[in-house]
Amino acid sequence: MKVTVVGAGAVGASCAEYIAMKNFASEVVLLDIKEGYAEGKAMDLMQTASLNGFDTKITGTTGDYSKTANSDITVITSGIPRKPGMTREELIGINAGIVKSVASSLLEHSPNTTMIVVSNPMDTMTYLVHKTTDLPKNRIIGMGGALDSARFKYRLAEALDAPISDIDGMVIGGHSDKGMVPLISHAARNSVKVSEFLSDDRMKQVVEDTKVGGATLTKLLGTSAWYAPGAAVSSLVQAIACDQKKMFPCSAYLEGEYNLNDICIGVPVLLGKNGIEKIVEIELSDAEKAKMQESAEGVSKTNTLLQV
Repeated sequence: MKVTVVGAGAVGASCAEYIAMKNFASEVVLLDIKEGYAEGKAMDLMQTASLNGFDTKITGTTGDYSKTANSDITVITSGIPRKPGMTREELIGINAGIVKSVASSLLEHSPNTTMIVVSNPMDTMTYLVHKTTDLPKNRIIGMGGALDSARFKYRLAEALDAPISDIDGMVIGGHSDKGMVPLISHAARNSVKVSEFLSDDRMKQVVEDTKVGGATLTKLLGTSAWYAPGAAVSSLVQAIACDQKKMFPCSAYLEGEYNLNDICIGVPVLLGKNGIEKIVEIELSDAEKAKMQESAEGVSKTNTLLQV
């Protein structure tokens, strides 16, 4: 099992670290355009191998895509990160060119790969990969919902004063502050709906705190977060590599599901060796359907800015 991560910045390096520590991949390749950067990150990570007990080989390369050949799974984190006050949508002009070039270069050497897109605006970048490559739709996956759901569960656990292992919750819709649809009506503590424990006002606060989860961290850190995004990517990679058939909300290309067409947006999917094994359609309330439709309209509007 060979995994390539393009972009050795904070998110990419964290992703590589978590994949290595889970010890399911034989090799992880880090690629970056900054001279020596990926090589240095790879060396630093390999020097933790004996301490953290993993045997995954991590290598780094500066722009040499031949080193990524025959990767089973490829992850694109390239692009500039969000600055304080910057929306994900504002990144589109710069990051579209980067993602298109990276996807093409990866496929030249790994035509049978499954590709996970992390670069923002993520839903639109995932759509771009669909429109500019010949990869089947099940092998192009956008990572956003897994991260947003983890942030949702963190906020729920905080509100309930409960251990995170007790919490179940999911966020669908667009991976943006306005586009997220946290499914509070489905959220539960050990199978008991959170509405049994929390007031309507507290649940609304959890939803709003979840939606600005990334922006909150960007304001505190001065740049995008990296630990949780890296962990989220590694969970998707592991589900595919180990054929786990796990359910995650991911940005998938829809052709009629949820009454949406020609769009990539966050919906529940089963991930296994074939990438997206199945898109799962769940029952939504009228309010959730309306929010999902509004989210889709926002993503579609951003998609119109692409030159494809």
